[in-house]
Amino acid sequence: MAKKITKIVLTGGPAAGKTTLISRILHEFKQEDGWRVITIPETATELISEFGIRPFGNCVSMLEFQDFVIADQIHKEKLALKAAEMVPEENVLIIYDRALMDDKAYITDEEFAQVLSHFEGRTEASVLAGYDAVIHLVTCAKGAEFAYNLANEARTESIEYAREMDDRTLRAWSGHPNLRVIDNSVDFEEKMNNAIREIYRILGQSEPMVDKRKYLIEMPDLETIIRDYHAVPLEMMQTYLVVTKPGVERRVRQQKNGEDYLYFYTEKQTLADGTKLVTEKPISGKNYIRYLMESDNEMHAVRKVKYRFFYHSSRYEVDVYPFSKDKAILFQYATGDTDIPPQIHVIREVTDQEAYKNRQLAMVQSLG
Repeated sequence: MAKKITKIVLTGGPAAGKTTLISRILHEFKQEDGWRVITIPETATELISEFGIRPFGNCVSMLEFQDFVIADQIHKEKLALKAAEMVPEENVLIIYDRALMDDKAYITDEEFAQVLSHFEGRTEASVLAGYDAVIHLVTCAKGAEFAYNLANEARTESIEYAREMDDRTLRAWSGHPNLRVIDNSVDFEEKMNNAIREIYRILGQSEPMVDKRKYLIEMPDLETIIRDYHAVPLEMMQTYLVVTKPGVERRVRQQKNGEDYLYFYTEKQTLADGTKLVTEKPISGKNYIRYLMESDNEMHAVRKVKYRFFYHSSRYEVDVYPFSKDKAILFQYATGDTDIPPQIHVIREVTDQEAYKNRQLAMVQSLG
């Protein structure tokens, strides 16, 4: 099988959901399923936060700053492509948190052409041709204003500025033939689901099932599940943190990924109208350890092994917990009524029941 490398840019205005989407991509396209995801972080943010190179405060001009950004971006993209060619997985996703054309949103067209001319052989056409697809996430300042500052209290951009930059960014990428726009016509969770569906379409694969149902089941014969359905076990541990902001639930998750581990930080809150807002970002192992120092001592860490497999074109996940020897949880992702595998014996459906959500399990360590 020939290696397939797919290069996808995530872009959009401030507070669009790019960081959370990257977490979802890492969770969806697992190494155990034959995927390798390589992420390239936002270059401008790195230059500002890590190197102190910034286009304000009498440091460098915006035009000079874009020259730094493009040079660093080109270097990182070369490294990512080389890594994609070297890893053993046949299916590789390179995810760019913004990319070269984003710089055009911050300077004039003439200035952008001038900066590109500093890099031999680079034109707008050649830059656009270097990416397979572009997903533009519309800023929540357009249609979801209530959530604009919730995910980042330190955000300094005004709503008006966010809207302007969203427009300018979309214009910068408008020449790409495979540009997908994800708007705020649905809630944030469904917005992320729509983006994941677009990635499946870009890959030419069947879209993930979106009707999620949860069942309490008798503990299945796991060896049979692995043998008959090629289920892949995935070790996970979720730890709840002390509350630092009223109404905001915080947690961290460790997830085994092949021989390595991935780490995520999540915030969840319910707004006055009942809307649930969940934001998530990948973090380093060092930051994960730091967050563990803020663990809520009144709650247990939720450890589980997830067995993921497909049956009759639907996806299933069996969650097995160390505190339950005779019961487990089954997740079914399907469209309409679909038969559950005959090896699975359902006790009852528990979709949306609080007693079977992770937070409750962290308190009681029991499946009832």
